[in-house]
Amino acid sequence: MSVEFQQMVEFHRTGQHIGTELPSPATPGTCSALLAPYRRLARLRHDFPLVLVTQGSPEPLISLSDVIDAVLQEIAPPGISGKRYREHILRLETTIREQVADGAEGSLSKLWAQAEKALLSGDGNGGRELLRDSLQAARARLDIDGPVVGCDEQLPARLFEHLWAMAESSRTRAALERIDLLTHKLGEILKVDDLKAAGARTPQNLKNSLGERYQDAFDFELMSRLLNQATPQRMLPAGRRRRIQSALSVLETQKFFAARSTGAKRLRNKTQFRFVFSSVANALKAYRERLEDMAELVKAMMIAELEIDNRYVESAHDPFFQRFDAGMLGTKDLSLFPAYLICLHEQDCAGRAQADLMEILSSDLPMNIVIQVGDTLGEAAPFERNVPNGLRGHQLAGIVTGLGSAYVLQSVSAGLYQLRAEIAAGLTYTGPSLFSIFSGSPEMTPGLPPYLVAASAMESRAFPAFSFDPSAGQDLAMRFHVQHNPQIEQAWSHHELAYEDHELQRNIVDIAMTPADFAVTDLRYAEHFADVAPDSWNDDMVPVSDYLELDEHAAADKVPYVLVVDGDDILHRLVVDDTLIRVARRCGEQWRTLQEQGGINNSHAAALLARERASWEQEKAQELQQLSIDLEQTGVAAGPEPEQEPAGQAGVAQTAGTEEAEEQSPAGPSPDEAYIETPRCTTCDECTDRNNRMFAYDENKQAYIADLSAGTFRELVEAAESCQVCIIHPGKPLNPDEPGLDELVKRAELFH
Repeated sequence: MSVEFQQMVEFHRTGQHIGTELPSPATPGTCSALLAPYRRLARLRHDFPLVLVTQGSPEPLISLSDVIDAVLQEIAPPGISGKRYREHILRLETTIREQVADGAEGSLSKLWAQAEKALLSGDGNGGRELLRDSLQAARARLDIDGPVVGCDEQLPARLFEHLWAMAESSRTRAALERIDLLTHKLGEILKVDDLKAAGARTPQNLKNSLGERYQDAFDFELMSRLLNQATPQRMLPAGRRRRIQSALSVLETQKFFAARSTGAKRLRNKTQFRFVFSSVANALKAYRERLEDMAELVKAMMIAELEIDNRYVESAHDPFFQRFDAGMLGTKDLSLFPAYLICLHEQDCAGRAQADLMEILSSDLPMNIVIQVGDTLGEAAPFERNVPNGLRGHQLAGIVTGLGSAYVLQSVSAGLYQLRAEIAAGLTYTGPSLFSIFSGSPEMTPGLPPYLVAASAMESRAFPAFSFDPSAGQDLAMRFHVQHNPQIEQAWSHHELAYEDHELQRNIVDIAMTPADFAVTDLRYAEHFADVAPDSWNDDMVPVSDYLELDEHAAADKVPYVLVVDGDDILHRLVVDDTLIRVARRCGEQWRTLQEQGGINNSHAAALLARERASWEQEKAQELQQLSIDLEQTGVAAGPEPEQEPAGQAGVAQTAGTEEAEEQSPAGPSPDEAYIETPRCTTCDECTDRNNRMFAYDENKQAYIADLSAGTFRELVEAAESCQVCIIHPGKPLNPDEPGLDELVKRAELFH
């Protein structure tokens, strides 16, 4: 063992530099080699920035790229004639994206105008008029506006507050329509009763009610006498009038829904309740203090509806409403009121706050909780060799999912646009909901866009996405989903990396994104890596993903590394210490648990499949044995042997018969060869949907392997596992260098 390799082994096992120190990669901008091509993110089209729509679209959230695409579809003709528009407007999009990345804030219309000005001021005289024409045409089609937000640390709170407000607007509108209608009708009842009073029919009141135009046309003294004689004096009973006035007062002074009165155009009540909080304790306190007000409003609405329909019976209803309080509010009553939104950072969830969170999430309280996570792996203190797997967001989301009654969504900030439908479902869910969102820490990842940091957390399984909706169905298959993660059927997501080595030779390697690859972007974990000079690279250094698959004996002589690129685009191998390897293993175990919950690589299903297959094979063997016995018995009872033929003819006949039998009953395929039992295919489309170049249908619409080299061994094994009738036999892998073969070969053995 060389001195250099001995140093790598010592660092990996102890996390300490022993002897000649290996340099630590604490350089800002260092990142996984897979992220390097995307570091100048503002120049690339992706989901961000987003427009929090306030006008021009029913959608509450739109990507800037989607806005630009819609504009181009209207102004840019297909083909060469629209090329100029596409080039100019895409430059405008890039400029806006760069402005947001540099910290610019404002509405889309404001940033659009700033970008137009910047483009026109920087363009030469030759193309300025054409550019101006393109920009004017685009602006004329821009009918969407709202604040523009980037994927930064402020995104989760801003986005959820906006979507919450949009979701609550429909609830508020429905409640106000009901309250306003009840208020109007109760007021009409009192108004009619007032008109029955004698004081309402005085000559002066009658004169004022008709206005100045007709004051000389009537004798109001005579009209007053006639009305007082003809109108019966049936006034509202005093008790009913007090009841109506009390209900009307509650409806007019309610503080739950901020609305403008139709007359004075001013706020109905300047002391409206707020429903957005940054403290769990304050939210719970406000909710408890408002319970009696909620009960009063619900009671007033119930009384109003009974009085309007003249169905209030004092002997029956008075005792009920005298007892009515907050304890009698049901789920339907609570759904009338706005849900609470609580936006927290992970450090706000310790101690008493954690107990309050669990109280909310294990109840039926209408509260939406957003927890923003900045560090998914846990910060390693300098005096502590163990990196705590501080997945507090993971832990809480997993625990709440286990409760089975709250809506749960876990994701990264980079994935929020793709999850907007799931977010809307959580915000409108009847009951509590939890949103655990990883956004990273800009201070700890300098030189990298926050979007990349967040996206790599999901890509590496350090912070996978999942959703749990108790209202979606009765079983876990309908409630729990992990489909928004990349390459969900694999342990790690794999990508190809093309690079030039120190000898300027082009290389293409397959890289798996692991938690160690993610951690290298964070300065807090720099001490868990050691840089190795290229002349010390050797075959005993293995990628982290491969190292994690080794057993203890095989791993003893290996050292795990990650490939990274520094700020100067130089490729490095970093040795990873055992502490971070243990964290990666735990992340992998948690991901496998999520896979099973989501119905992927489910061990119970695999065990059931193995049992069913063994049972089927046993039945098949018994059938073949019985068939053999039947054939033997048939041969014995077949009658006398045929007459002997001449020796020559008999030999020819025997040879021909043997050849014919060989043609009719060919030997079965080798266990090393992949094949499909085509005649048993049920045409379920599982394999052809997975890879229609590897698998195809014959003229009978039954599957066969068309081109084994058109896919991977992993796809072959996964197709066998998903086959409903177990007719796909993977055989042995064609490519001995395919990643993860040890695991795949074991899985394939079930189908031999």
